[in-house]
Amino acid sequence: MPDASFIYTIYIRATPERIWQALTDPSLTSQFWFLTHSTDWAVGSTMTWHVAGVDIVDAEQVVLVFDEPRRLSFTWQTFTPEFGEAVGDDPELLARLASEERSTATFDIEPAGAQTKLTITHTGFETGSAVLAGVTDGWPMVLSSLKSLLETGQALAFH
Repeated sequence: MPDASFIYTIYIRATPERIWQALTDPSLTSQFWFLTHSTDWAVGSTMTWHVAGVDIVDAEQVVLVFDEPRRLSFTWQTFTPEFGEAVGDDPELLARLASEERSTATFDIEPAGAQTKLTITHTGFETGSAVLAGVTDGWPMVLSSLKSLLETGQALAFH
C-alpha cells in the first residue's frame, strides 16, 4: 500500500497567476522544466508528456484538479523504454520505475504577501520507491529553476 510522499515548498516573487501560467504554458514550462505537456487541462483529460524528444502517451496520465490559479494536480508520467533511451536511464532502473504504481503530483499556489508560496506534494509511493528517489532530487531543481525564471528571466541550467 502506498504511504510515502514528497512535499517541498518554495517562495517566489511572482503572482499566483504568473506561477500558474508557468506551470501550464508549454512556452514557459520548456524553459525551466525541460519538458512540456499537451492537454486541454480539463479535469479527467489525458496529458501527453513531451520529454527529451519523446512523446509519452498513456490514458492514465490525466489531469485530476484544475483550480486556476490555486491548485493543479495530475497523475505522474509513464516510464517507457523510449523515455529511458532518450534520457539515458539504466535499463534496470527504468524497469524499476515502470513497475511502480502511478503517483500524483499536486501544486498548491497561495499568496504570501509580496510573493507566492508554491508547494508541490507528490504522493502515492511505496517505501523504497525509485520514482520517489527521483522526484526527491528532481523537484527542488525544477522549482528552483522556475523561481529563477520568474524572478530573473532566466531559468537555471542543469546540463
